[in-house]
Amino acid sequence: MYFKVEGNHLLGREGYELLRVEPWGTNAVRVRVTQNTKIQEEAYALTEPVKKNGTAVIREGETGVVENGRIRVEVNKQGILRVFRDGKPVLEEYDQSWAGAFPHSGCLKRKAREMKPLPGGSFKLAARFQSRDEEKIFGMGQYQQPQLNLKGCVLELAQRNSQITIPFAVSSLGYGFFWNNPAVGTVMFGNNYTEWTARMSDQLDYWVTVGENPREILANFTEAVGRAPMMPEDIMGLWQCKLRYRTQEEVLEVVREYHRRQIPLDVIIIDYFHWIHQGDWAFDPEYWPDPKAMVKECASMGTKVMVSVWPTVDINSVNMQYMKEHGLLIRTARGSEQSYNFLGDTRICDMTNPEAGTFFWETLKKNYYDQGISLFWLDAAEPELLNSDFDHYIYYKGSCEKVGAMFPKEYARHVYEGQKADGEEHPVNLLRSAWAGSQKYGTVVWSGDIFSHFQALRDQLAAGLNIGLAGIPWWVSDTGGFHGSIEAPYFKELLVRWFQFGTFGAILRMHGDRGPHNIPKLSDDTKGGGFCPTGQPNELWSYGEDVYEILKSYTMLRIRMKPYIKRVMEEAHVCGAPAIRTMFFEFPQESICWNLEDQYMFGSDVLVAPVLYEGMTSRNVYLPSGAKWTDLHTGETYEGGQTIEKKTPLSVIPVYVRGEDREIIFS
Repeated sequence: MYFKVEGNHLLGREGYELLRVEPWGTNAVRVRVTQNTKIQEEAYALTEPVKKNGTAVIREGETGVVENGRIRVEVNKQGILRVFRDGKPVLEEYDQSWAGAFPHSGCLKRKAREMKPLPGGSFKLAARFQSRDEEKIFGMGQYQQPQLNLKGCVLELAQRNSQITIPFAVSSLGYGFFWNNPAVGTVMFGNNYTEWTARMSDQLDYWVTVGENPREILANFTEAVGRAPMMPEDIMGLWQCKLRYRTQEEVLEVVREYHRRQIPLDVIIIDYFHWIHQGDWAFDPEYWPDPKAMVKECASMGTKVMVSVWPTVDINSVNMQYMKEHGLLIRTARGSEQSYNFLGDTRICDMTNPEAGTFFWETLKKNYYDQGISLFWLDAAEPELLNSDFDHYIYYKGSCEKVGAMFPKEYARHVYEGQKADGEEHPVNLLRSAWAGSQKYGTVVWSGDIFSHFQALRDQLAAGLNIGLAGIPWWVSDTGGFHGSIEAPYFKELLVRWFQFGTFGAILRMHGDRGPHNIPKLSDDTKGGGFCPTGQPNELWSYGEDVYEILKSYTMLRIRMKPYIKRVMEEAHVCGAPAIRTMFFEFPQESICWNLEDQYMFGSDVLVAPVLYEGMTSRNVYLPSGAKWTDLHTGETYEGGQTIEKKTPLSVIPVYVRGEDREIIFS
């Protein structure tokens, strides 16, 4: 490979391969490689106006070097790239095509970077890096698995219901790696090597940063892709939801009952099929005769209304003909045009199409926003494609295989920007999926349609911590899980433990499809809001007096904690720190904290040790050194640097406040 320098960019060429390495943000570089005639300028997630200072030189004619603060990247004559932090190597490409670094394997002829041409000028990509035994890897979004440390895991880079791919990895070696590519693919964090793949892409594009600790690394990343706005204080309390409130009167009865019981309710959520057909994006007037009056009455009791909308469009929707004529729907590569089949033959609004996004928001504005509704539950945000045959769907921006991961971010963007343009000061919307940078569009991410059991609760803790390290600070799961029956012998215990966990997070939200499903439908029609079934009641008082008293006590605790929650949200807004954090995020100097997977920090000063197993009556809690810790429940203070045992009757989740004054979280 031969090199040249243009400004502070390093350019390299070897045959048909073009390489560009350039400074990009704080202690960071961007690397792009293609076999096309030029490097493409598509930003993908690297959208923010960051500094691009740094230097590029060619050393002794053999090695290209780019430096930017604490990071240095070297590319040798063979084209092998190495990343250094403060002069120490932290990342190196894994190459078996020559006999330099791997004299025993040069005959394999396997390159660190592979680009296999596809019809139309795109490539099937692979990029490989050396693995280190001592390395731990975190982040990457949300995967339904118990592993917090992703070393040894193989992850699909694709959006699915309850799986969210945000390809940013935080390494214990002091670097962060972002795969700036929305293509469907995989990453394997193997013990022998790491491999990133994309099924279809125009070029290899990744971004690397270094930092003293995970906090700095995440700050660098969110500086480059965007940070969350400030969350409004009036939605930091309880959100009430179930599958599903079927009528305007049902919603009002619930809000009135919370008000009567003097339990503050910040948000009431109206789930799906309050419409006639998917894609109408409007209330069914038979069951919702006066939405504006409903919103006004809820507001008088201190409660905002959120509505669920899907990107799906039924063939019988009032909007189908217009959207089809104007090319606003996702296309299929062959055969049927259908892309989804839940309660109707449906297609999907193509949120990567600017015209489709504008039409979608204008319809929401007319039918909801102008009725006083400013919070939207943008469900099915992956989108949930029929059978997840990614090669079958074609978006405005390209094949789903090529750009599919960016769909939920575009979905969030269109609504957020529409709200801002129409005067909404602090838009906040709930989505079931995300991609890198989704947080800057006021996105609360929830973990999808998970099951109601303790294993799922344990999986959500790992999922929530890792998606926070991928830049998403506002994350929540369905309290008690989504799919489950209230008749399960463990359900009430599970619900309480999950609610306690949710109390110490970005959002506290009741939701779930509560069986048994024996409630008669409102109508035998095959359309409209009356034919779709509903689940059992899911309000705080729905599970008996003992459970109610516990849930109420934690709701009121959450309300009292709003001053502290506000500080947590300010930190997310200013520097990208997640609301719930791994122990090593706050205490990277303590090696034990890198191995703790069953406790976490809520903000900087509240340590939470959730009860994650059925029947657990006590558990161990590690209190980090360098501080004293005060039991939130008892006021007892402990020295840090020790593991203690805490009794956990059903009403208690172990929580410790940093310092000797637990009252700091209430003021």
